[in-house]
Amino acid sequence: MTDQPNQQYEGYEGYGPYGQQPPPQPQQPQGWPYQQGHQGYDDPYAAQQYTQQWQGQTWETQTHAQVTAAEETAYLPPQGYDVPAPASAEVADAPAPSSEYGPATLAGNPRVTDAQRARAEGRSPIIEPGLQPAALTALLGLLLAGAAAVGTYMLLVPLVVLQAVTAAGWFRLNGMWPARQGIALGFAGALAADAALLVSGRSPSAILGTLGVWVLLALVLQLRSHADPDERMYGLMATVAASALAIVAGGYLAAEADAVTVGAVGVAVAILARALPLPTVASVVGALLAGAGAGVAAGALTGLGPSGALLGAGAGACALIGHRVASYDYPSRFVHFTAGVALPLAAAAPVVYVLGRALV
Repeated sequence: MTDQPNQQYEGYEGYGPYGQQPPPQPQQPQGWPYQQGHQGYDDPYAAQQYTQQWQGQTWETQTHAQVTAAEETAYLPPQGYDVPAPASAEVADAPAPSSEYGPATLAGNPRVTDAQRARAEGRSPIIEPGLQPAALTALLGLLLAGAAAVGTYMLLVPLVVLQAVTAAGWFRLNGMWPARQGIALGFAGALAADAALLVSGRSPSAILGTLGVWVLLALVLQLRSHADPDERMYGLMATVAASALAIVAGGYLAAEADAVTVGAVGVAVAILARALPLPTVASVVGALLAGAGAGVAAGALTGLGPSGALLGAGAGACALIGHRVASYDYPSRFVHFTAGVALPLAAAAPVVYVLGRALV
């Protein structure tokens, strides 16, 4: 289009057909100038020219200005940087074992646990308790051995400590903390089993009866819970397992005194040998041999004699199983000093009772 007047009115100084300047018109929304020019003038070119010179603000121009302003003031990420790698790549490239948070992403980047990082890097997520928990296990085992040699009621003191630490350690090992109700229930079951053993003349049926009652009690308590079904099932399994381990640890009270002495010494020596910085296979074999040797030495001091080697090796093997369970999936330091201390001794209690009855 052109800004010059129409050629058919050449020689005139106006826009209209008679050379008259049209009066100034107020700025109106789009479409009005054509209607006004059509009513005031018969020439459609004048209305078209007037429409072309329209400069008033409309909704579209205002909206365009707002969008432009928003785009100019919007935050743009710095250019020239590499796109962040996926979460799996971040896990694989992360240093071990680092507790830092990953880089920020639009979808969020949750914290990667040590166990997840270890699996992504092809490493084992198992961390063993170490020498200090092993030393505490050995100390508690020696206390059991010495108390059993003194008498039944003296044996109750370290046994109750073992049962309390077992219940607490199992709940923390399963990631449930605080779980005061479950820990208290498991510990109460252990005390009930101890009392039933003393009343029944150390009959093993007292352990089985208490265990059945406590499983039923845990089931009733979980059914009355208002938690989600999955959480109730998980809590039920943890409560039953903690109660069972704490109650089964009372097998030391039901076993013969000489068997308790030999078995507890075998556990103490085997766990100390397992904590030595050796390859896994060599450490396990050495722990079993150490347990058997300790059983021979303790059997010589009691009435078992050379058969104490079998009891010491059997108790040591069960202790290694409990030690391995306490090492599962990057446990915390609290787990190491509860489950890592108590589970080796608690797992060995049934073997001490059964082999003690067979060998003595």
